[in-house]
Amino acid sequence: MAIPAQPASDSGLDHTARSAARLGAVQALYQMDIASTPLDDAVAEFVEHRLEHADEGGEIADADAAHFEDIVRGVVREQRELDRQVNNALAKGWSLARIDSTLRAILRCGTYELRRCKDVPLKVIINEYVDIAHAFFEGDEPGVVNAVLDRLARDIRGGAGAEHGSGGRS
Repeated sequence: MAIPAQPASDSGLDHTARSAARLGAVQALYQMDIASTPLDDAVAEFVEHRLEHADEGGEIADADAAHFEDIVRGVVREQRELDRQVNNALAKGWSLARIDSTLRAILRCGTYELRRCKDVPLKVIINEYVDIAHAFFEGDEPGVVNAVLDRLARDIRGGAGAEHGSGGRS
């Protein structure tokens, strides 16, 4: 089972505890999707072996384990509604079933945080997941994350979306 590798460089990723938790959540959801790893097993593996061992094999450093677990468990618990919202925000003719597993995990995590983490500004959530997409993809995927999460931010929290402009970064 291949978990998406750590990004080759640290550029683009803010290494706060919540940033590391977000990256870990994307990787855990990817593992669950690809290897059919049960929820409790994936959470336990990441909390016990990956989130706090930065000097052993380049794992995720100093992650906020509670935030990680909230995202992973929340995405699984609310997956049906999250998927409906993401599918509605994707370009016409696209669906979550047609996109890469890592991109699917990024969109689910970002959507969950937009819905449930009201203490986190929209701009922060969108920028963080665009940065994660940049770490794994060199093509159009970060722009897709930016567009979908910005559209969902408007739908979920109202207002004019994040208007952050991170979609143009490389």
